[in-house]
Amino acid sequence: MHFPVRSFLPLIAAFLTALIAVEARAPAPRDDLSEKDRARVEKVTRPTTDFTAAERFERRQAGAATSTKRVNADAYSHPSANLKFEDEQRFLLGNGLFRKEWVSAPSSTQASDGLGPLFNARACQSCHIKDGRGHAPASREDAAVSLLVRLSVPPTEKQEEAIRDGRLSAVPEPVYGGQLQDFAVAGLPAEGRVRIDYAEVPVRLGDGEIVRLRKPKLSIDNPGFGPLHPDVMLSARVAPPMIGLGLLEAIDRGDILAREDPQDADGDGISGRARWVRDKAGEWHLGRFGWKGNAMSVEQQTADAFSGDMGLSTPLVPDHWGECTKAETACRELPHGAQPHLGAEEVPADLFDLVVFYSQNLAVPTRREVNDPNVLAGKQIFYEAGCTNCHRPKFVTRRDAAVPALAFQLIWPYTDLLLHDMGEGLADHRPEGTATGYEWRTPPLWGIGLAKTVHGEATFLHDGRARTLLEAILWHGGEAKAARDKVVEMDKADRDNLIRFLESL
Repeated sequence: MHFPVRSFLPLIAAFLTALIAVEARAPAPRDDLSEKDRARVEKVTRPTTDFTAAERFERRQAGAATSTKRVNADAYSHPSANLKFEDEQRFLLGNGLFRKEWVSAPSSTQASDGLGPLFNARACQSCHIKDGRGHAPASREDAAVSLLVRLSVPPTEKQEEAIRDGRLSAVPEPVYGGQLQDFAVAGLPAEGRVRIDYAEVPVRLGDGEIVRLRKPKLSIDNPGFGPLHPDVMLSARVAPPMIGLGLLEAIDRGDILAREDPQDADGDGISGRARWVRDKAGEWHLGRFGWKGNAMSVEQQTADAFSGDMGLSTPLVPDHWGECTKAETACRELPHGAQPHLGAEEVPADLFDLVVFYSQNLAVPTRREVNDPNVLAGKQIFYEAGCTNCHRPKFVTRRDAAVPALAFQLIWPYTDLLLHDMGEGLADHRPEGTATGYEWRTPPLWGIGLAKTVHGEATFLHDGRARTLLEAILWHGGEAKAARDKVVEMDKADRDNLIRFLESL
């Protein structure tokens, strides 16, 4: 039987596309190191087995970029310690823009208008409070400051194909888009008000102590543009801390992919997966940022935040109306803030680049009490409980990092930057790209011990449900359940030492 060659062309094209994708995603040995340096890197990043004293360089957890400034509420707001003078000036300019409050257009302050028309905040600093993490509302009456809600609806078969191919991350809600904006400029309704109700979940520890967790239930009140889709999927996200982002960006891709084990081939119950995203040119990139690894770079994350959170256009996301959908016609009819004499976008390239540089160079603070016996005991517990299976302690950044101050640094972020199934308790049941509704990217732990020093209301986990580090641990499930169960069963002295270690980061 004869089949025309043309009938096989779609299959051949699909096969070649898949082959190219696999090759693009394959781990490769580092091409920035000599053999001598490769051996040094392998030795220095090997997990320790000696917990009698701190490791060499452990105190400076971001290498030479580590901030040695006094510990106070500004602990997250210092520049990389090894920046050159001219780069410190760029950092300070970016800091001013990060704190800047934008206003709606038209305005007499033409370089500061263009906010919205729908938005979640007027300034980057409004969500990333003091450059740190946000917090969940304490009760349903409190406003959802520094917390946003992602929206999507179940995909059609064609849309599922686009998601698999990286051309679509999630299907936006038909009217409200991919993110709910709970503020609007004058004359326009906000998209809704975020409400979070909590149910108490008591957990009895092995020694009889009871920890009362809070399980959030998310809802949207007063939708401004009609009812939401009946099958809408909601996911609350608190703003993550800004420190060390440029160093995470400078980690070699192969060093991350080497820890992938999607089929759990070694049988340890841990099956981390990389999140892959496409750029506008269609090239695959490793997703390193965002709660589900949705952003490939600090630049992309910054542009997405300007657009989704503040409704401001940038060279990467040039729509002046931000998240206003075509169904929200009143929103798209309002004026924008782009000024031709200043640039094509509301945040033109020179200003945008300053914010990106600032975001790349917020320094990680110095460790504290690294040689304290209780901290060392807690570190040993952290390792022996299996926490380092996902919270990988060490990397050495690439020699050719985009920011020279961040190149070839031994860093201690305590993350593998991979997706992990965290179980039913933390599931949002909202797939995003290749991440399932159960998977979350391992968040870095460096600096976590100063979270409440920087902002007393800071909370933990993707939706801010955890008020303490112990609560955050007790929510771990799925691939992390075995480690969590060990914490539940250990005696109070060991648990306290574990927390002491985390608080020293």
